[in-house]
Amino acid sequence: MGTAIREIIQYRSLLRNLVARDVKIRYRRSALGVAWTMLNPLLMMVVFTLVFAHFLRFSIAHFPIYFLCGFLLWNFFAQATSWSTACFVGYAPLLRKIYLPKAVLVLATVISGLINLALSLVPLALIMLVEGHSFSIHLAFLPIALLLAAIFALGVSLLLAPLCVLFADIAQIYQVLLVAWMYLTPIFYPLEIVPPEYRVLVTANPMTHFVETFRAPIYGGTLPDTGTLLAAATAAATALVVGWVTFQHYSDRVAYHI
Repeated sequence: MGTAIREIIQYRSLLRNLVARDVKIRYRRSALGVAWTMLNPLLMMVVFTLVFAHFLRFSIAHFPIYFLCGFLLWNFFAQATSWSTACFVGYAPLLRKIYLPKAVLVLATVISGLINLALSLVPLALIMLVEGHSFSIHLAFLPIALLLAAIFALGVSLLLAPLCVLFADIAQIYQVLLVAWMYLTPIFYPLEIVPPEYRVLVTANPMTHFVETFRAPIYGGTLPDTGTLLAAATAAATALVVGWVTFQHYSDRVAYHI
């Protein structure tokens, strides 16, 4: 891993260009451009607020803020890991011709996702102003929460990127799993309403801890509790190690299958 980190530093200009290219391509064919990154979570907020806060009558104060905190982080994770499933195929002509550290391609997808997430925080801040929600000093903890989530997303992306080249069905299976995974994450419902017999599934879900770590400074105006923070840090470290070991084992075969 030390060698890979040195290579990434050596190819930092390539990484910067890949991130810029990903961002430009993502919005080039969109009529709304970057504005869609801000509009999309707002539209989802309206839908879920109508369904859960009004029709199902969830008693969550400031539900739009509660929902956006979870949805924005989940959307970052889902997008970054989904993009990683196709990153090697997208750069196939380049990988066939020259050598470059393949981890740079995966890292670029995660950084691009972080940029999208940063843009999505703008409508969240506007909603907080409209709802009269306070901005706590604990918002300074958000970079740590984002770093942990980014490490976890990078670990999962490193795991998926080479496997999706070698086994094409994994990308489609992962998209189905993402839907179930989202509903197992307390994005639009509080953990307290989950029946005790099913709560273990939600608490065993690592994304639960990342969402709660991200939500605490914004919605609750507090720091995440120690147990949640430790669970998130453990999940991030584990995902990075497992993803890196898998990536190292399979990445050399990628050029022969794309």
